[in-house]
Amino acid sequence: MKCKIMYGLAIVLCLLTFGCNEFDDGNSVEPITVYEKVNGDWSLMNLKMVDEFAKSNAIEPSEQNLSTLFNYPDFKINFSVDDKNQPTTYEVTGNVPPLFALKGYWELSSNFQQTNGTASKIYLYSDAQKTHKTDELRLTSVPGSNDQMEIQLVRTSGGTAFVSYVFKLKAIN
Repeated sequence: MKCKIMYGLAIVLCLLTFGCNEFDDGNSVEPITVYEKVNGDWSLMNLKMVDEFAKSNAIEPSEQNLSTLFNYPDFKINFSVDDKNQPTTYEVTGNVPPLFALKGYWELSSNFQQTNGTASKIYLYSDAQKTHKTDELRLTSVPGSNDQMEIQLVRTSGGTAFVSYVFKLKAIN
């Protein structure tokens, strides 16, 4: 008799434990892309010019702060995306000397942050079909909880970097 009661209790416990549980992990949502993080208006916090030759040969000074020169405090850039978070246009505003094309179209080398620690690239184009690349920026710091990002423009000659410009940007709310 005890065996039948124990067996019956075991069945009831199994039914209560497994019979009523429905696996529900919430609604499925698309992962957050870098496009969503870069989208919007950005103002300049700091602009640094780095002499890559001097830096690689330990010659000082190898960096110069351009933030307060040439109207760069007025520098603003907008990266736009469509309703599906796909890149559309970008535009630089402010009366600043152009280091790259002041407006055009853009896209990233990857929709998501690189897991190997390398910087994603922002490709700049003159046409909507994205066939005429005008420049390439490195996204060295992806926006996160602090609403800041860093992009780098590298100039090369014969495949060797000789100068780079590092833009530290803050989201404009």
